[in-house]
Amino acid sequence: MTILAIDDEPKALRLLHDAIAEAEPNAEIVDYSDGEAALTAIRSQALTPDVVFSDIELPELSGLAFAVELKKLAPETRIIFVTGFPKYAADAFRLHASGYIVKPVYADRVREELDLLNLPQASPNPDKLHVRCFGHFEVFRNGEPVIFQRKQSKELLAFLIDREGRACTAEEIAAALWEDDGDMKAAKSRIRLILHDLRATLREIGMEDILTRERRQLAVRRDLVDCDYYRMLEGDMEAVNAFDGTYMPEYSWAELTTGRLYFRK
Repeated sequence: MTILAIDDEPKALRLLHDAIAEAEPNAEIVDYSDGEAALTAIRSQALTPDVVFSDIELPELSGLAFAVELKKLAPETRIIFVTGFPKYAADAFRLHASGYIVKPVYADRVREELDLLNLPQASPNPDKLHVRCFGHFEVFRNGEPVIFQRKQSKELLAFLIDREGRACTAEEIAAALWEDDGDMKAAKSRIRLILHDLRATLREIGMEDILTRERRQLAVRRDLVDCDYYRMLEGDMEAVNAFDGTYMPEYSWAELTTGRLYFRK
C-alpha cells in the first residue's frame, strides 16, 4: 500500500508519518509539505497512492482544492483529511472524502480510518476479471493490466460490460462501435475478427469463460467481472464516491450510461 502524508508544518508532518507507520507498518509512506508537489508526482505517473492523509490548511493550494484535483487524476485514491479545525468537516464530506481526523493524530485513529476504507486486497480474486470503468476503461488480471492487440477488441469488451451481462446482437454491436456504417455484412465480418482477437486475449489470461454466445448473441458473465460500475449499481458507497462524472470517456456510446450514473449519484 502506498500512502501520502501531506502537511506544511514539519513537526506535524513527522507526527503524521509516524502515526501512519505505526498503524500500517508495511506501507510505503511518501511525505510532502504541499499538495502541488504531490499532484506533480501523480501527473507524471511516478506515484499512484492508495490513500492520502492531507492537512486542510495548506499554503497556496488548500487541502480541499488538492482533493478536487486528486479526484480528477486518481479517482480511486482515497483521501482522509487531517486538521485542527473541525469546522471543515462539512466541506470535506461534500468532496466525498473517505475520512476525517482532528489533530493531534494517533496511530489508533489512523488504523480506524484505514479499516473503514475496505481497500482492495493485495491479491485480487483470481476467479474474476478486474475492470475499471470510471475514468478510462482498463482491464486487470491478478493486478496486472491486460494488453489487447486491437483497440476495438478492448472496445467490444467494454461495450459488453456496459450492457451488464445482457445479450447483444451483431446489429447492436455494429451500431455502437461503427455508428453510421450501414454495411451490415462488412460489419459482421469485422465483429468476427475482433471477437476472435478478444477470445485469444482472454484465453491467454485464463478468462475466456467470461464470454458467452447463444443464438448468435454475445454477452459477458457478470459474475466473473469485478468492476467499479457494477459495484456502484449495487449501492457500494465506496464506488459511488469514486465516480467523479467520467465513465469510459474514450467511447461515444458510453455517454448515455454516464448521464444515468451522474443522476443516480
